Amino acid sequence: MELHGFNRFTLLDYPGHMACTIFTGHCNFRCPFCQNASLVLEPESQPLLPPGEILATLKKRRGILEGVCVTGGEPTLQPGLESLLWRIRNMGYLVKLDTNGFLPDVLEHLMRKGLVNYIAMDLKNSRMRYPETTGIPGLDPSPIDRSIRLLMEEAPSLGIEYEFRTTVVRELHTPHDLEEAGEWIRGAKAWYLQAFRDSGTLIGSGLTGYDADSLHAMAALIRPYADRTGLRGVD
Repeated sequence: MELHGFNRFTLLDYPGHMACTIFTGHCNFRCPFCQNASLVLEPESQPLLPPGEILATLKKRRGILEGVCVTGGEPTLQPGLESLLWRIRNMGYLVKLDTNGFLPDVLEHLMRKGLVNYIAMDLKNSRMRYPETTGIPGLDPSPIDRSIRLLMEEAPSLGIEYEFRTTVVRELHTPHDLEEAGEWIRGAKAWYLQAFRDSGTLIGSGLTGYDADSLHAMAALIRPYADRTGLRGVD
């Protein structure tokens, strides 16, 4: 299990819970707006954190923290993910998993094993613009179809909360794209738009964010498509 980062406390990453966040390396996408370029492109250049040390910290912080967020990179690529989640869940923690949804078999396995309590899946764009937005020319988005169905049709019966989230970039997302993406997940429990900010360490270049008024208009545009919608990263 390749762990490259550990944020010991967050009130933002797991809605409604005091949590910590574990970062894995590697990803099967190359989204130009990705803020974790080093974890995606050169994970071997990042320090490795022994899983035992992180688990020891979690053991000490039981009763203080409520949940653990596992993000990346793309966590479902990690062969040791199931074992790590077992150990975290056995300590009594809630687990939130961030994923791009491109490995639905892994996602379904973790769901049915009861290893995740909350899944946040990136909905990168409309189906038509997925190859461009993920940086993978010719990408077949069929696995995304299946992950969407898993969350919308299976997660509620398994007691798993979920959300879709879309980082909105001026060069990649138009209001029409968001409407098309909304039709893809119509009836979802939750969908949030995230404001793009250039951290200076992106995979791509030449990308810009929308102004606050435009983002609020887009947030209003997506309201018919999910029970809960919202905008993150904007005052």
